[in-house]
Amino acid sequence: MLSISTDKINALFEAIAKSEKLYIPVDSDSGKANFEAWEKGKKLSEQLKTVRSAKDFFFPKTEHMVSYKMNGKEITVEDPRKDVEDFVVFGVRACDAASFAIIDGVYLKMNPVDSYYKNRREHGTVITLACNAPAQTCFCSTYKIDAANPAGDVSCWNADGKYFFNANTDKGKKLLDSVKEVLSDSSDNAVEELKKEITGKIEKLPFAHLDLSKFKGKDMMKIFNSKIWDKVAEPCIACGTCTYICPTCMCFDVRDFNTGKGIRQVRCWDSCMYSDFTQMAAANPRLTQKERSRQRFMHKLMYYPMAHEDVFSCVGCGRCLESCPVNMNIVKVIKAVQESDDI
Repeated sequence: MLSISTDKINALFEAIAKSEKLYIPVDSDSGKANFEAWEKGKKLSEQLKTVRSAKDFFFPKTEHMVSYKMNGKEITVEDPRKDVEDFVVFGVRACDAASFAIIDGVYLKMNPVDSYYKNRREHGTVITLACNAPAQTCFCSTYKIDAANPAGDVSCWNADGKYFFNANTDKGKKLLDSVKEVLSDSSDNAVEELKKEITGKIEKLPFAHLDLSKFKGKDMMKIFNSKIWDKVAEPCIACGTCTYICPTCMCFDVRDFNTGKGIRQVRCWDSCMYSDFTQMAAANPRLTQKERSRQRFMHKLMYYPMAHEDVFSCVGCGRCLESCPVNMNIVKVIKAVQESDDI
């Protein structure tokens, strides 16, 4: 295992940034953290998680897909895609790292492969960071995600005054080899002690072991038709906050814009909470907020697992618990289903 003193972490960042673009969590003026490109003077945030997840690096909020230029009856199609430069993201938490595999399940493992997403995934190297102090809103352990031993190309732990690193993939090994001059060989004793400490903290979290036993394919229609949705969905104001901060939401819309010189087609995030989501020429298939709310949670807890070997489309990051203005979230849905007498 390799390590570097915590007070020398910028030396590591500088070494990485010599050959690849580096992004780290940085505090904003509001005191909240988001990923920013590293440069000298930028300080690594001590916040547990960023406002928006690291999903943005592979599935950006807006993306130029194609352009069309017209000259009389001639139409020229311009493909804007270029090879993405190699980049590194440091400080990704275990929950966000787990979300990449969920999005991969749709954009890489189903046909057709999303070449825009694939391009970024191939060029990005993820350094995860164990969660020394999980929040009360965290429930990643419900989905068997280990915040003490995060996945990623490189796993990192902050223990005993040092950052420790372990490569998990060929990309991760290549990265650590490229900056080995600023790292030292270390035993993993401090890391093992930290893992035990984190695990103990996780066990005490209020939502550490939510009961998901009713979320089985055989119960799909029972849950769909349950009376719980009337109460659960009632407070929703359709702001879309939950979908925009969620690491696993991957729905998008495609819009065409007339630039005056042609048509620019852009992909942008969309939300199943919006009244025009998946609207067709005739109408919208879900006319009420109850139906739209039900769609969101059924997808995460039923539809996705049924299509992807029982993997839930939620990673327990807790962002929706912290950000929803009316306190509507997936934990409430899980509990309502488990407590319902009609399921």
